[in-house]
Amino acid sequence: MIHRHVALLAATCFTAFAAAPALADKAAGDACAAGLSPDGKAIYAAVGSASGDLRSIVTDTTKSLVMSGKIERGNARANAQAAGACLEQARS
Repeated sequence: MIHRHVALLAATCFTAFAAAPALADKAAGDACAAGLSPDGKAIYAAVGSASGDLRSIVTDTTKSLVMSGKIERGNARANAQAAGACLEQARS
């Protein structure tokens, strides 16, 4: 049940940053990440410079961090969205 809930939570968490404009570079992404919550920072750090589809990578990473107890499930969606926005900046 928790696995399904986490999968649904993570799958729906990226609608906001999917359309976000690309703004800067790694320095801007890191500056953005400095303002994240500890769980958001954990997601940002875990994704790092992984290549591929950002949405899938953040979703998979967030699920993994929740299932391992490293971040809280209740705030995973908001933290994934925030970290994803910073990662989007870092990739542009």
